[in-house]
Amino acid sequence: MRDDHDMRIVREAVSGVVVPLVVVSILVGAVILGTSEANAAPAPQLPVGATVPTEPGPRQFGRSEATRYDRDRPGAAPAGTNDFGCVPSAAHPRPVILVHGTDASAYSDWAMIAPILVDDGRCVFALDYGRVPDRDGNALGDMRTSAHQLAAFVDVVRERTGAESVDLVGYSQGANVARWYVNLLGGAAVVERWVGLASPSRGSIAYGLAPLLAAIPGGPDLVEALTSLAVRQQMAGSPELAELNAGGDTVPGVTYTTIGSRVDEMIQPASSMALDGPDTHAVFVQDGCPQDLSGHFLAPYDPYVADLVRLALDPSAEPRAACVPVRLGTGIAQVVLDSHS
Repeated sequence: MRDDHDMRIVREAVSGVVVPLVVVSILVGAVILGTSEANAAPAPQLPVGATVPTEPGPRQFGRSEATRYDRDRPGAAPAGTNDFGCVPSAAHPRPVILVHGTDASAYSDWAMIAPILVDDGRCVFALDYGRVPDRDGNALGDMRTSAHQLAAFVDVVRERTGAESVDLVGYSQGANVARWYVNLLGGAAVVERWVGLASPSRGSIAYGLAPLLAAIPGGPDLVEALTSLAVRQQMAGSPELAELNAGGDTVPGVTYTTIGSRVDEMIQPASSMALDGPDTHAVFVQDGCPQDLSGHFLAPYDPYVADLVRLALDPSAEPRAACVPVRLGTGIAQVVLDSHS
């Protein structure tokens, strides 16, 4: 009996300690979880037509894989991007903002290059922009509106990171949207470097098809009806590109670098990608790697091109990518298949 009495006393004593500890642990856990949730940086709200993808996707090494993943999981963000808790380092004080091309997304265009920039220790951000009512896809609307959407995103990134200035990297139409923001919307005050990858600086020729359509009465309207307003605006000779370039290709205070291919399928002559003005640089893939014949569509998924982007953002960086042969026309057929899948 005494043993039972003693055991009961022990059990009650243990219970008197354990139960409160369990309760305290639960309460502390709830507080910690609640604090973590409260401190989690919410995705910013952008103007109608633009969104910030927040679901981290895997690193990709090919456009087809990135496009399929993006279709299956809308709202995917390139690995490592859109971390609004990212604090720019002394080595890389300016966040990098990536601007995708026509009928694409932050993920489908940047799923390879973005993680490379993140690996360098940069804060990297990317938005989806240019959506229009009753249409699926991004970057289909008026690029002037898209430039305003980009401006709002830049403001958010600067506010969240505390950075005074940013660098912009635009691919295809994204290069023109980024330059519209820099040159015509006051973006030069907060942009240090503009990098245009496969930039249709003076418009797309598409092996003579664009000028032919432009010369036909109603031709540009037909292009818009069959594709989008954004595509029409990227045609050589469009009023929008004339407006963009009217005051000169550049504005003071910004370093401009175009990265292009001499065998670009959409932009001829390739020299039309280059900008005129002080502090401008034109880099062509084949100048450093003659056997790399990647073109417009393969550009964001060519490791050599990705390294050129790194070096444009930081000319003192150590080159990494090897020069390897890429056959002419690589990736074009797959782009066509992906667009109809």
